[in-house]
Amino acid sequence: MKQSVIEFERPIAELESKIEELTDLARRDNIDFSSEISNLKRKVKKMRRDIFLNLAPLQRAQLARHPMRPHTLDYIHHMTTDFIEMRGDRVFGDDKSLVGGFCKLESRPVMILGHQKGRDTKENLARNFGMSNPEGYRKAQRLMKLAEKFNRPIITLMDTKGAFPGKGAEERGQAEAIAKSLIEMSRLRVPIISVVIGEGGSGGALAIGVGNRVMMMEYAVYSVISPEGCAAILWKSADKAGEAAKALRMGAKDLLEFGIVDEMVKEPLGGAHKDCKAAASILRRALRRNLDELVELSGDELVRLRREKFRQMGSFTG
Repeated sequence: MKQSVIEFERPIAELESKIEELTDLARRDNIDFSSEISNLKRKVKKMRRDIFLNLAPLQRAQLARHPMRPHTLDYIHHMTTDFIEMRGDRVFGDDKSLVGGFCKLESRPVMILGHQKGRDTKENLARNFGMSNPEGYRKAQRLMKLAEKFNRPIITLMDTKGAFPGKGAEERGQAEAIAKSLIEMSRLRVPIISVVIGEGGSGGALAIGVGNRVMMMEYAVYSVISPEGCAAILWKSADKAGEAAKALRMGAKDLLEFGIVDEMVKEPLGGAHKDCKAAASILRRALRRNLDELVELSGDELVRLRREKFRQMGSFTG
């Protein structure tokens, strides 16, 4: 599949294309272009660093949606072993937009689940673009309660625009399924770590986001609404999406400052999609470190601390 490029990545992509051309030419005609290639690689590295150190909020949102960004199954493949996918909610059917099952994270048995987007149109249609129906959230509840039964820590990966708003989803109890998921997660007596790996969209993400530790990948976003949706409501124009993204403060650094998330997980320079294996390795180490601390706590302590964590979020004036 051809690598997709966001507009602000285009100058980098053009230089990388020149490097590929020179490399192919050198191989084909046996010409030494090593000096030119080295110079271009240095330029690419500097340009990537300059661009990514100064990303606008809307550009971060675009990066979080990058079609080549690692999804849940990518992280499962690179971080875990012995993954056994479990399907179905035992009520209606199986929702392919949310995947999960038992696996091992560095020899520790865990339950891992998360939203799954597709790479192309065909897969996105099969995965419903990562937007879960009620059966997806009921499957998540079933898997999490199974993890509690066998005393296994739970890892959830959030990456969705939001819960699916279709007629069928509403008829099958979308709001109730999300609310029940929030309730169930609040009282599970095993460690829960939730990670925003891409888009954390409203209740669709929060439904699997009630963790003892909530983390975000460096270029992920987490918000009650998308910049485009916010702009459409407030200004009646998608042209104001950049202004909306700035006001929403939806990036990892802002949410860490607000206490919404507990940790920002660094990504490889250029974003997780530039080196999926490296991104997964960084996340795996962060998960291991947090799990080592949480497994020492009792079930009562885990429930109490999780509830206190979410009750302390936000502020109000009267």
